[in-house]
Amino acid sequence: MRVVITGGGGFLGHQLCEALMDRGSLIGQDRQVQAIEEIVLLDAAFPRPRTQKSSSVRVEQIVGSIESQEAIDAAVGSQPGTAIFHLASMVSGECEERFDEALRVNLHGSMRLLETARRLGPTCRFVFASSIACFGGPALKDPCDDWTKLTPQTTYGMTKAIVEMLISDYARKGFVDSRAARLPTVIIRPGKPNAAASSWASGMFREPLQGLDCLLPVSLDQRHPMTSATTVIDSLIAIHNLPTESIGTDRAIGLDAMSITPRMAQQALLEATSGPNAIELPHRLGQILLEPDPRIERIVEQWPVAIDGQRAVSLGLPRPASLVEIIRTFVADFLD
Repeated sequence: MRVVITGGGGFLGHQLCEALMDRGSLIGQDRQVQAIEEIVLLDAAFPRPRTQKSSSVRVEQIVGSIESQEAIDAAVGSQPGTAIFHLASMVSGECEERFDEALRVNLHGSMRLLETARRLGPTCRFVFASSIACFGGPALKDPCDDWTKLTPQTTYGMTKAIVEMLISDYARKGFVDSRAARLPTVIIRPGKPNAAASSWASGMFREPLQGLDCLLPVSLDQRHPMTSATTVIDSLIAIHNLPTESIGTDRAIGLDAMSITPRMAQQALLEATSGPNAIELPHRLGQILLEPDPRIERIVEQWPVAIDGQRAVSLGLPRPASLVEIIRTFVADFLD
């Protein structure tokens, strides 16, 4: 089996590639286990050259954008039964500032990729990384679930919602065996803050654990749905492996999430770094300092505060890990 990961140079793309290499197989449309022979990573840039692990799975990096049909064709190829994980996307803050580019990348790029998958036929499985930004405005519930109306209030959320509908229709027409994972905010992302309006969700853990202060653009009591990268990666693979008939006509599955506030993050950081089983840091724990940002606040206030992921759980997808467990994993994987 050939596996394609768009956004393969990013954090989740890298984590997904590693997980698939470790597994070495996926469930095909015939419900049989199929060995992964090749993983193709497509992204506009890669942070570093990839070192091939000791594995029978070949990994290829292709530098290119999903705005380019040539790059998509090179990545997807022509092999029936190919699996595509579509993670490439401009993030929320960028989309609000650059509307036309957001349409070219997030919407038209996704349509171009779906049409390419369509040429491979219904044996192609296509997994799209959507977002809780599909929800918004007066239709918001506490919590939102898979039956909450999609009324996005950001350009980013609008593009994700449209692609969700395309995913369902391509599956209904029998073009592609497509399905979507509606992701909460993923924590804890390593590196530096990015242009996502939810970047603070990782920053309020990442910076203090590195001895830095986090400048928080929202209230200490701002509730927001979050889950770990490990849970997301396991969920993407589980959604790929689900039998078509178990998903039904609604092809977008909302992942379960914890409703977290920065105040809860502060408490979890103190719990993880104190007591007999404390994480040992070589420096002081940084602080979370309020620095309100009206632009970020306006975006985040239009997003859901909680998610009910019972449908995902009933399909066998994992629940989120605890905050302390997420902190310990981040320190072990990225700080130690």
